[in-house]
Amino acid sequence: MPTSSNDARTQPQRRYFRVRLAAIGLSIVVGIALLAAKFCAYHLTGSSAILSDALESIINVAASGFALISIVTAARPPDESHPYGHGKIEFFSAGFEGALIILAAAGIFYTGIQRILHPQGLPNLGEGLAILGGAAAANLLLGIFLVRTGKKTDSLTLVADGKHLLTDVYTSAGVIAGLFLVPVTGWLRLDGAIACLVGINILVTGVGLVRTSFAGLMDESDPLLLEEITELLSRHRKENWIDIHQLRAWKAGNHVHIDLHLVLPQDLDLLRAHREAKQVELILANHFEGNAGILIHIDPCTAPDCPVCQKTRCEMRSAAAQQAVQWNTAALTTTRSEDPVHSGTR
Repeated sequence: MPTSSNDARTQPQRRYFRVRLAAIGLSIVVGIALLAAKFCAYHLTGSSAILSDALESIINVAASGFALISIVTAARPPDESHPYGHGKIEFFSAGFEGALIILAAAGIFYTGIQRILHPQGLPNLGEGLAILGGAAAANLLLGIFLVRTGKKTDSLTLVADGKHLLTDVYTSAGVIAGLFLVPVTGWLRLDGAIACLVGINILVTGVGLVRTSFAGLMDESDPLLLEEITELLSRHRKENWIDIHQLRAWKAGNHVHIDLHLVLPQDLDLLRAHREAKQVELILANHFEGNAGILIHIDPCTAPDCPVCQKTRCEMRSAAAQQAVQWNTAALTTTRSEDPVHSGTR
């Protein structure tokens, strides 16, 4: 049976959803196993530095559980209550994970300072560090996998979870390197100092995730996405597409929202103008595999557009055509109020 156009467009989305679900499921299972291993290492050694690493792993598991919920929710199609879909929950997920990391950093600082003030011996340090090293290697592989999978499937949640795990690897590496120096130097306070350094490291990561979350929730401009759309429109530019301005775009999950103003010759009838706008819409929809909401406002050309209009035959031309202006992001995102003459002349 032939596949409909709509089914063909939704197939990549379904495939991406299955990949995201499998990736976050793997993250939860591995996270629980590594959490148990790190607490085992802590009980063997009594090290506050290792405890700080284990506390971060608790956050890993909790955040992965919330990420699973957000991935399932984000995959739901738009409905009457959420006409733009549910993709923004991924920004909530990233912010939640960032907040948990900041909370873990506070606990780590407390533990580390206590060990600086009241140093203790570290028994079974070799065995504890071996366990921690194995956990770090597993986290490294899993973190790289999650970041790559998240970028491939446009999932901020997976990218955030992967970056969190990679931070955990840096944490573990620092703990291992620092604790090796404890028996060499005999300075037991180094255990607490390492824990505090771990806290600073993950605090920076947590603040970064919260910043990313706020940016997404506030629909902050995405330069890479705008450049991608600009390049696509420039490559398919037609003679009747005199200019484009007020291009705006934002992404929530793997769904893209795009709106723009398309300047067309004023002598086009309504049907022909609609067809031109529809071609622009189809180019964008096909590029984003049907996973984009697109709104195109049609503007009739005016006299100031004549210098950049490339129509060879135009009875209404009031000025000679000049060399075609290359579309770029700055030009296409300009509004007419900012540039009353023409967006492409910037």
